[in-house]
Amino acid sequence: MTVIILDGNSLTIPDVSRVARGEEREVHIPEQAKARIARSRELVDHWVEAGEVIYGVTTGFGEFANVTIPKNDLLRLQQNLIRSHAAGVGEPLTPEVVRAMLLLRANALAKGFSGVRLAVIEQLLAFLKNDILPIIPSRGSVGSSGDLAPLAHLALALTGEGNVLQTESYGTGPQIRMRPTGEALKQAGIAPLVLEAKEGLALINGTQMMAAIGCLALDRAKQLADLADIAGAMSFEALRATDRAFDPRIHAARAHAGQRFVAERMLQLTAGSEIRRSHAENDPRVQDAYSVRCIPQVHGAVRDTIAFVERTLSIEINSATDNPLIFAIEDSTPRTPHSALDTHLEGGNFHGEPIALALDYLAIALSELASISERRTERMVNGALSNGLPRFLTKHGGLNSGYMIAQYTAAALVSENKVLAHPASVDSIPTSANMEDHNSMGSISALKLQTVVKNVETVLAIELLSAAQGIDFLAPLTPGRGTAKAHELVRRRVPHLEEDRMVSEDIARMLEMGFDSLIKEVWRML
Repeated sequence: MTVIILDGNSLTIPDVSRVARGEEREVHIPEQAKARIARSRELVDHWVEAGEVIYGVTTGFGEFANVTIPKNDLLRLQQNLIRSHAAGVGEPLTPEVVRAMLLLRANALAKGFSGVRLAVIEQLLAFLKNDILPIIPSRGSVGSSGDLAPLAHLALALTGEGNVLQTESYGTGPQIRMRPTGEALKQAGIAPLVLEAKEGLALINGTQMMAAIGCLALDRAKQLADLADIAGAMSFEALRATDRAFDPRIHAARAHAGQRFVAERMLQLTAGSEIRRSHAENDPRVQDAYSVRCIPQVHGAVRDTIAFVERTLSIEINSATDNPLIFAIEDSTPRTPHSALDTHLEGGNFHGEPIALALDYLAIALSELASISERRTERMVNGALSNGLPRFLTKHGGLNSGYMIAQYTAAALVSENKVLAHPASVDSIPTSANMEDHNSMGSISALKLQTVVKNVETVLAIELLSAAQGIDFLAPLTPGRGTAKAHELVRRRVPHLEEDRMVSEDIARMLEMGFDSLIKEVWRML
């Protein structure tokens, strides 16, 4: 187990994924970051003592920004803030997403622009280390003043209120159960956090829900891009397609990075294919349908989209996203008297537009992976398009229906994705008496993306099943090195469909097989 350095600047998306999966819990805040945090907090304390008017510190929130709060009510103000904003509804976010949110919020605060005490960040990390996970409803954020409602539920747990999930060991093994937060904290030896001026606001102004979901979806998207290449190559074999469309000269003439990468990979996956050699000459077909011929162009464009989203998220997870931000002069001199250049600035870094647009874009791109995959499955089950494969990939058609309805399932999921691919970010609805008159809806982009990812995975699983069935009918001819390995791995999990059986169980076995290991084993063959 490695230690993740949390300084607000160097967190990576793989770090987030490992923490979310529970693989990493050791997080270290370097001394330089602690110094920035302390300087920022000292300024907040100084301004509060001086009676300076600062949004959300000595005033109310949103439309109540014009209400000045007496000094003796400032701590109550912060606790009231998180209680009132904990208004989320719907099914809870998954443990993976909550772990990622704890880490991301801690990293944003560690940049030293938020004016919180080090104790606030340490409380977030204590929850993470002890796997005490606030129960956070998934609906209620409009993604602009940050993910206010979800983060309020997170913050409330830090103070000992609400309920949490915690992993406990029983005779049957570890189990996650719900329990009151105070009870979980007492058992772990963690004191509830008492919020001071600005700290409640700093905890809930941020994009950490949408960013957390985005990081985990991106991780899956990369896997799906690899899986789609393998599935496409297997369908290429089953349909006895030509590899002329993958000639590097074609792709050098256009030069999109993703397209060139996929074209090269298709040649690698199918290298040494006896199936391809069997029809290399005297094949009357000049070219294949787009769903096969244009795999590099479509899969490659998806990869380019993934790269764009990765850049956007990498910036976001190392950004200060609350309001106001505290800017302390960097020097080594004593901090009293305070410099006139020290300041707080009210802005809008909590607005989720960069993430909302990126996650909508990723949902659109992944939907295209499923769309082109389903078209290849359709060609394999359609006797008029399959280049000699038996109709619906069954030897005894009529008595058996084979993979007829598996294609229906893929078509249904593709159509669902078309609805989900409608961008949430083009919508807005005013909140807080029209003070917040343009909202990103980034949380909705994120939640839609989660469903798209699951649907794409299932559609690709159906293509893998269909392609493996098609390759079976071409024996004794063998596919290429990569596609042969993929075929072998599918067959380890799901046998050839000789007679009709419950196809949903075949699909479930594919989804349970762990595509990460399949991908790695196939790449070892190349």
